[in-house]
Amino acid sequence: MFTDSHCHLNFPELASNLPAILQVMSQARVERALCICTTLEEFGDVHQLAQQHDNLWATAGVHPDNEGVREPTLDDLLALGSLPRVVGVGETGLDYYRLNGRSIADMHWQRERFRVHIRAARQLGKPLVVHTRSASEDTLQVLREEGEDGSAGCAGGVFHCFTEDWNVAKTALDLGFYISFSGILTFKSAQSIRDVAAQVPMDRLLIETDSPYLAPVPYRGKPNNPSYVPFVARTLAELRGISIEEVASVTSNNFDRLFKGIFVS
Repeated sequence: MFTDSHCHLNFPELASNLPAILQVMSQARVERALCICTTLEEFGDVHQLAQQHDNLWATAGVHPDNEGVREPTLDDLLALGSLPRVVGVGETGLDYYRLNGRSIADMHWQRERFRVHIRAARQLGKPLVVHTRSASEDTLQVLREEGEDGSAGCAGGVFHCFTEDWNVAKTALDLGFYISFSGILTFKSAQSIRDVAAQVPMDRLLIETDSPYLAPVPYRGKPNNPSYVPFVARTLAELRGISIEEVASVTSNNFDRLFKGIFVS
């Protein structure tokens, strides 16, 4: 019924308890989840999850905020992205939240890494999983410069764990991207994000946990897992004045349409 479009089941907090997590997912009617790669070093573990469980899929990519890790080349991403059950490229994007004394100009390595992911996604014909934090203007600009304008031949993808304003959301939608909301949507302090979520077209909505992070109310502050994604759906249902079943159906169908490779991988 529900689909978690973004989680990290390979992270130690979840991997050590995977059988129990898969069980509670089933009990919560969370039928599928996409396991997101954040380094090349961890790709093997992420991919193994997708190979071993028929309701899990994987992506290939290096998170923009990860330093001191193997830098992905275009050939790396093309090879990994072509493997069975790998349906997207990322998590990629830009993150200027922790500059650590550096200027935005100094973050050119992030922008180049992002470009490599975009080019790989276009060649593979698979969507991007985009992370942006304190960097939305540059994120959108790099996508435009790389030809991601929503036209035929573009990779498209999803802006995951969306926390920006409506102008950013509208621009991302105009570029052909989907918008995914996490447990942050349930936080008391997140009214501005709920305002955005109420406006995103239904056919562009996804839901996620980003687990093990960002557990929704009433589990805020505790380790998150995909079984909690229905709490995100419930908040969306309340915002839209529809049933939680409709949110589950619509967001799962959107997931199928975006990550079309799930039907052949």
